[in-house]
Amino acid sequence: MFSTAVLLANTPDQLLPARELMAFTLASHILLVPFGVALPFITLLMHHRGLRRNDPVALLLARRWSAVMAVQFAIGIITGTVLSFEFGLLWPGMMGRWGDVFGLGFGVEAWAFFLEAVLIAIYLYGWRRLKPWTHFWLAVPLPLTALMGAFGIIAANSWMNTPQGFSLDAQGKPVNVDVRRAIFTPIFGPEYWHFVVAMLLTAGYVVAGVYAVGWLRGRRDRYHRLGFTLPFTVAAILTPVQFMLGDSAARAVFHKQPVKFAATELVWKTDTHVPEYMFGKLNSDGTVSGGLKIPQLDSILAGFKPSTQVRGLTSVPAADRPTIVQATIAHWAFDIMVTVGSVLILLALWYAWSWWRHRDNPASRWFYRCAALAGVACLFTVECGWITTEVGRQPWIVYNHMRVSEAVTSTGAGSLWAMLGIVIVVYVAVFGAFLAVVLKMRTRWRITDEGYAAERQAPAPETDTPYGPRGEPEPAATGVAPGGGSDHTSGGAL
Repeated sequence: MFSTAVLLANTPDQLLPARELMAFTLASHILLVPFGVALPFITLLMHHRGLRRNDPVALLLARRWSAVMAVQFAIGIITGTVLSFEFGLLWPGMMGRWGDVFGLGFGVEAWAFFLEAVLIAIYLYGWRRLKPWTHFWLAVPLPLTALMGAFGIIAANSWMNTPQGFSLDAQGKPVNVDVRRAIFTPIFGPEYWHFVVAMLLTAGYVVAGVYAVGWLRGRRDRYHRLGFTLPFTVAAILTPVQFMLGDSAARAVFHKQPVKFAATELVWKTDTHVPEYMFGKLNSDGTVSGGLKIPQLDSILAGFKPSTQVRGLTSVPAADRPTIVQATIAHWAFDIMVTVGSVLILLALWYAWSWWRHRDNPASRWFYRCAALAGVACLFTVECGWITTEVGRQPWIVYNHMRVSEAVTSTGAGSLWAMLGIVIVVYVAVFGAFLAVVLKMRTRWRITDEGYAAERQAPAPETDTPYGPRGEPEPAATGVAPGGGSDHTSGGAL
């Protein structure tokens, strides 16, 4: 603890508020990322099902999800733009020195953002104005632009974790930049695919969770069944895949960022036959308090044999590694990810067993309770993943090349604390408005669906505006939607 106090005493006053401001805005923005990356893909899957099977309920779900996707994207523009400014305003040392090396990733993300905005506008416009299959194929690039945006961000972050693609001149400035090597760093592949699958999995469980709550409240119609089944199936298939990708990413960290690996696993001294600790707290003398100790497992997981040597935190000076508190935070975040992932595998197996035996969703209310909680748990693990990546890299903002304290702005600490307070107020208002709009759309859709059910009429999916039903029901439809088929649904929710 004394060494931690010394390190903190030698840092500029503005470092703490700058980090807190960046942490808050990142933690807020990352809650929207799964929907920006994965919701277009899930929506198009439902849209394709509706067209291929002439299913008006699937078309209705796809159209409503596209409305939520648009509102979410608008909020994401706000939070993403704030982050873009913060990189330059809070960390001018990093951007000024290294921007020419890794800045292309941010450029790719900006172009992807622009293209995604255009495609979302076309998709919303096309529901009532384009031929069904033309409308669908024009939207197919939408998930690709989302993946492109993820590519840019992960390229920048993976470079910060494993910087390469440059050489240093006599003054220590980067020269001879190799853009290809700067983008495709050693940890880019594991980090990118782990991130993308995490976004798909999270969005799937969150969307399915909405309809799981509806099922628990007695809405057992086909609308809720289909709204639950498709996204949950996507998430259930990807859950074991994500577990393997996570294991691969952790092993990549073991090889390329051994000190970060030591922090996430609470390894104090370099050794073989290293035990695995589930949770627990690292002490200043290198011991671990609490938690579950599993002998030799850490070495086995890292190198597939107990004799694998694992570097410890003490292999580098105290100034070049995470503090005791930071290591414990990264360790807990990592273990929470592993624990939630393991539980989700059990939930996916429950679902698969029911389909294999009965060709139907599990009937147990406990299954739907767990499914409703799965989305919330996934959002929490997304936060934990970011914490593991960023806190485990401390004290470096560019691994082994620039410390966070060297990159921070010279703006006074008081101004930064005031800015943090303003941002919190603005974000509470923005997210409150987002939830209010989504809940308002849900309420209007439900009222409209209940009205149609009472009148035993069949509304066409494209007869209302992209953001919800009109105030007055349309005249009785012919029963044929532009996408094909009639729309028999009742008790609709989001």
